[in-house]
Amino acid sequence: MSYNFDELIPRRNTHSVKWDATPDDAVLPLWVADMDFRTAPAVIRALERRVRHGIFGYACVPDAYYEAVTGWFARRHRFHIRKEWILYTSGVVPAVSAVIKALATPGDKVLIQEPVYNCFFSSIRNNGCEAVSNDLLYRNGAYTIDFDDFEAKAADPRVTLFLLCSPHNPAGRRWTRDELQRMGDICLRHHVTVISDEIHCDLTAPGGVHLPFASLSEQFLQHSVTCTAPSKTFNIAGVQVANIIAADESVRQKIDKALNINEVCDINVFAVEALIAAYNEGEEWLEALKAYLYDNYVCLSTFFRQHLPHLTVLPLEATYLVWVDCKALGRSSEAISRQLLQEGHLRINEGTMYGKAGEGFIRINIACPRASLRKGLDIMKRYLAQ
Repeated sequence: MSYNFDELIPRRNTHSVKWDATPDDAVLPLWVADMDFRTAPAVIRALERRVRHGIFGYACVPDAYYEAVTGWFARRHRFHIRKEWILYTSGVVPAVSAVIKALATPGDKVLIQEPVYNCFFSSIRNNGCEAVSNDLLYRNGAYTIDFDDFEAKAADPRVTLFLLCSPHNPAGRRWTRDELQRMGDICLRHHVTVISDEIHCDLTAPGGVHLPFASLSEQFLQHSVTCTAPSKTFNIAGVQVANIIAADESVRQKIDKALNINEVCDINVFAVEALIAAYNEGEEWLEALKAYLYDNYVCLSTFFRQHLPHLTVLPLEATYLVWVDCKALGRSSEAISRQLLQEGHLRINEGTMYGKAGEGFIRINIACPRASLRKGLDIMKRYLAQ
């Protein structure tokens, strides 16, 4: 079956955060992480069937939901999950916040790796905890982990949790087995529980394999919590569904209590149907999507080499979010973002959204029809060429 990812689908005036948050109708949004593609046809059909029923009361979650989740992760990631390990909620950010609430005490420190997803900061802060960063090492246009610093930070007795972004947003890294193993071993040594945000796990570049942290060993499984969702994979963030995977029963009970305290313990009727359809029938669509996204990345990289060679496009191993080093411009990320928006009518994300280590970078969402991407690239050429 063929899928038309080149179709330009109007999203203006659909109550879209991506398209309607900026009042200027001329703005091209290549920022927040949702895609400008229709979701998989199977998901649309499932939602249409549910709408035709016409009654939208409170939803219970059937066995088919758990079977879809466990089947997907077994097939796609060789991660064998038991039904009883799964707690559902409305999104990965509420999931992360609930896990922190459950497992940390106000005043604890939570280890992160800047530059990193901006909502990590608010989830930590809102639970009365303190973020401490093991900044990623940036050398020769790529990121690695400073393991000496990681161990020093993890050894602090106030550090009780490590919030792992895997794959990493915004750096685009897909962590290797060795990197995950070393981080996990350090956390075990210092009694630090790992919360692994794996929302982008399905969006790897060709040839890349995502390794769920908890799948690496029984010890990692028992001393970690994994947060997942079909939302990025299938462009259904607005449906609001995510899953928390916790093998340790006592940990799971604490998280379940935190979900109820935060009142994010329910999902809606559409979330149930969308997840089941996506995970049971969406693989062919996903493979076509991944090929299109990687071609977009090649298009962007080639454009930068030809027209903006003084800026460095980092390797994209996973996600559809491209991280670009703009330090050669000698301007702040905020100034670059502001000029592109105000003068070029192009919205991207400034690097400092992701912590102080993001200064000098911008993030570009390439999950759009190629015509939109090329339009955005032409705008960047006009304003970033100097």
